[in-house]
Amino acid sequence: MAARFPVGQRLRILDVGMGQGTQALRLARAGHTVTGLESDPEMLRVAREALGGEPAGIRERVRLIEGNGQDTGVHFLPGSFDVVLCHGVLMYVQEPDAMVAGLARMLAPGGLLSLLVRNADALAMRPGTAGDWDGALAAFDSARYTNRLGLSVRADRLDALTATLASIAAPLHAWYGVRIFTDNVSNDVELPPAAELERVLAAEDRAGRTDPYRGVAALLHLCGVRG
Repeated sequence: MAARFPVGQRLRILDVGMGQGTQALRLARAGHTVTGLESDPEMLRVAREALGGEPAGIRERVRLIEGNGQDTGVHFLPGSFDVVLCHGVLMYVQEPDAMVAGLARMLAPGGLLSLLVRNADALAMRPGTAGDWDGALAAFDSARYTNRLGLSVRADRLDALTATLASIAAPLHAWYGVRIFTDNVSNDVELPPAAELERVLAAEDRAGRTDPYRGVAALLHLCGVRG
């Protein structure tokens, strides 16, 4: 966003599948107007509770809606947002192309579509680096995987999503790898001391922008720009 828009510009942002609202609140604190769309009532409750603890000026910039990312056209007019975020959602959608097209329609000209997806071209990396050789061998032949919640979900390929973005007039502008060195770290592990954490993040950030490392990342971050 910082590279795409002038410094200080207040953006209209749609966060699709916002979860507990962590991202939405962070953006609202930065001065942007944020609409969060979430289909899980419990997640929405947690997000509303978190929003209630914010100062009035931030609460005024956030709107939370219960709804599905596949039905954005029901809730919003085309061109209503400068930025649309859809992070960690497409893996739960069996046919994602129609949803991605709908998200792109929500963008004003020049708007940014940000997708975070599981990388189907690197599904063998997590089981392989963990020594699960049966899992690694099986992953070569499938675009499905079992996530940390125990759910069977799907992954996406960079070339297929690049083609999709081109076909909906929001061609790929940039892409990054996410979680290259730390994908097998448990969610329950305590964060390291600040200095070490800074080095971890610096290594992940550099690898996520550098070939060939970004190609084997657990997740892909794709940014398309609406023509």
